[in-house]
Amino acid sequence: MTPQTEAELAEMIASATGPLRVHGGGTRPIGGPVEGAVLETGGMRGIHLYEPGALTLVAGAGTPLSEVEAALDAEGQRLPFEPMDHRALLGTTGTPTVGGMAAANVSGSRRIQVGACRDFMLGVRFVDGMGRVLKNGGRVMKNVTGYDLVKLMAGSFGTLGVLSEVSFKVLPKPETSAVIQIGGLSDARAVEAMAAALGSPFDVTGAAHMPKGQGGVPITMIRIEGFEKSVTYRAEQLKSRLSIFGEIAVETQAEKVAADWQWLRDVEAFADQPGDVWRISVKPSDGPRVGAALQAEQMLYDWGGGLIWALVAPGRDIRPAMAGIGGHATLVRADEATRATIPAFQPEPAPVAALSRGVRAKFDPRGILNPGLMG
Repeated sequence: MTPQTEAELAEMIASATGPLRVHGGGTRPIGGPVEGAVLETGGMRGIHLYEPGALTLVAGAGTPLSEVEAALDAEGQRLPFEPMDHRALLGTTGTPTVGGMAAANVSGSRRIQVGACRDFMLGVRFVDGMGRVLKNGGRVMKNVTGYDLVKLMAGSFGTLGVLSEVSFKVLPKPETSAVIQIGGLSDARAVEAMAAALGSPFDVTGAAHMPKGQGGVPITMIRIEGFEKSVTYRAEQLKSRLSIFGEIAVETQAEKVAADWQWLRDVEAFADQPGDVWRISVKPSDGPRVGAALQAEQMLYDWGGGLIWALVAPGRDIRPAMAGIGGHATLVRADEATRATIPAFQPEPAPVAALSRGVRAKFDPRGILNPGLMG
């Protein structure tokens, strides 16, 4: 089923007699196995409104993200939260879409500075499990009335409703960028360096560490963006401040900075490596503890150490090894057998799980939208 309009989407959901497997661009298979008729959202596409002067953009849920990014780039603007592209990591060939990005709250390295995808969503239109068309928020930044269903839909993975339209706040692109690189640091020392950079007044927009970088040696990368003179000044100041951590190089070549950061953001180092991939969210200061506990085949620390990507042996549940460390772990890449036995999403405490079930019952009382995806 591929609705072309919101009205068609509502009719298809209302008339459904069994489970529906909501399908966006097909780039992010995640969660438990979902059975049901495929409901494809790609037909609801197109940029419905774009006002560069007002920093707002409205697009259909099935709109390819590349189409949105091209329109923004033509006006010197961008999505501030830097959504990652999962295709290389997951070995998928689909097309990232606006709806999939919003439904999964996909946020990249710049989240540590500006916030997540949900923080830039101004409004949503969606169809719930009964076929009712609902809307919340609006198409302008001043519209903040009513219940915040916008943030509720972000990260719900299509279990509460199927998005038909999303409104975003956008921001100008920076003039230039630079990356401060420190080689050879241990995980603990790298987190200290990233914390020092993030705690500085120099407006860091990315802080990541790879224990096995592109040359097979540890590399820590700190990114700054903005006007050229400001970036040059801040790079020199950070270089001086971080010199206690070792020898420092500064990369300013625009294409190289962009390519290197895309490699980090999209976890491309894991792309051709066998094994399961986990996404772990913890306090940055706990990052090295996670690394020591997991002894993973390969790891990547983003968000100053607060976001960890771990490549581990197939079929391994890493959560027991993290006992006593606050945070949550999501199984992002694994075969169907593993997905059937290990919950993809962190099991919720009983009171929280009860609240989640209650919310799903309100929006999808028949339980037909992506049943079993999130437990």
